[in-house]
Amino acid sequence: MTAFSLTFPATAWGLEGFGPWSLVAVRSVLAALISGACLLALRVPLPDRRHWPGLAIVVAGVVVGFPLLTTLALQTSTTAHAAVVVGLLPLTTALFSALRMGTRPSRTFWTAALAGAAAVAAFTVQQSGGALTSADLYLFGALLVCAAGYTEGGRLARVMPGWQVVGWALVLCLPLTLPGAVLALSQEPFALTAHSVTGLLWVAAGSQFLGLVVWYRGMAVIGVPKASQLQLAQPLLTLVWSVLLLGEQLTVAAPLTAAAVLVCIAVTQRARG
Repeated sequence: MTAFSLTFPATAWGLEGFGPWSLVAVRSVLAALISGACLLALRVPLPDRRHWPGLAIVVAGVVVGFPLLTTLALQTSTTAHAAVVVGLLPLTTALFSALRMGTRPSRTFWTAALAGAAAVAAFTVQQSGGALTSADLYLFGALLVCAAGYTEGGRLARVMPGWQVVGWALVLCLPLTLPGAVLALSQEPFALTAHSVTGLLWVAAGSQFLGLVVWYRGMAVIGVPKASQLQLAQPLLTLVWSVLLLGEQLTVAAPLTAAAVLVCIAVTQRARG
């Protein structure tokens, strides 16, 4: 969660010097190179063909979909607002898990998860003046594709190491992201500043690779539904980084909403499916 909580501030830094399409494509290429080097050094064989459809879902949801949609949202949204909206991700991940893997969390689990989702939804409507913005639509789309990718990645992490799930997803997407990066950089102006380079390196190595490696490992150990609820801590951590790193001014509603969903974490972690 610490790695993921820095994703939005790092993306905001990256957007200071890169266009949204360039930032997403280049971060994926860099993460794929890191992953490929690890897979090659350890001589990891190609995954079985039966796992390729699952890896394709991870690619669509986590490697491409979520980074692209959230980056587009952060062009007009503050990181604090985006972080709280993404607090809905635990619920969407639990829903996808129930549909995909037949998990049956308890009523207490669902009550707490829905309470956290309701708090985030109320915050979004209040902050948007009663009407959803284009940034909100991007963020809600990101929730759906990311939840699908997390669920499928968590399932695959039961049959292969989590870092290999992430690594192969990134490498298999390289034929798409490499030409995409070249094209985007040729069309969008970019500037290599301290902030933009630092932000790019973090979202590539920290968020896209390291964070996903330990995250999929955790989901394989404790299960997707419970692991997904730990994401409720992410908005609060991101709020802290948005103030410290970006100097954003928080409304009262933001930390209150983040605190409310933190309460839901304790309940969901105690609930037994």
